[in-house]
Amino acid sequence: MTRAIVALGSLSLTTAVVVALMSLGSLTLDVGWGRRLRPLGPLFVRIGAPRETVFDLIALPYLSANPPAELRRKIEVLERGTDMVVAAHRTKVGGITTITVESVKFSRPDEVAFRLMRGPVPFVSERFSLREAEGGRTTELQYSGELGTDLWALGEWWGNLVARYWEHTVDEALASLKRSAEALATRAATRAAPAADA
Repeated sequence: MTRAIVALGSLSLTTAVVVALMSLGSLTLDVGWGRRLRPLGPLFVRIGAPRETVFDLIALPYLSANPPAELRRKIEVLERGTDMVVAAHRTKVGGITTITVESVKFSRPDEVAFRLMRGPVPFVSERFSLREAEGGRTTELQYSGELGTDLWALGEWWGNLVARYWEHTVDEALASLKRSAEALATRAATRAAPAADA
């Protein structure tokens, strides 16, 4: 009886450690058995700013040589190429900070694509598609993606949990992007108005 209690306690502790490491992004279970895929999004946002402005704001923490300190605390570029980077992302989820490593590919001005390299699940592919509207004064942004986990029903449960936080984080990022892009567009329009009156 005592051995069974010790074994059960050890199994519970091991499970807790594995879940904690996966939550932090320090351990990825990628065994390829029982892979389940589920969609992320789609999420839509209409932004009152030109597509180039929106694209530049998305790309800023990745392509700028000196991004703002707030962005540097959240995103660290590990490798940089001409149209692709590998970056570590720090995301607060409740009381913990999860770290993911993703490749980010830029197709100016239409799309930014992310692919998970290390994180709480073995597979995530995401796409931010930007389309001009209202003669270029507005951008319609669509987010979509796919998240994959292994180990059949257990992995599917974990994937659904991760996806809920993942989509919430993206939703918050899109709201922040909309505010920033529209503020920039308003400032640009204000600066252009006196010049047009002159």
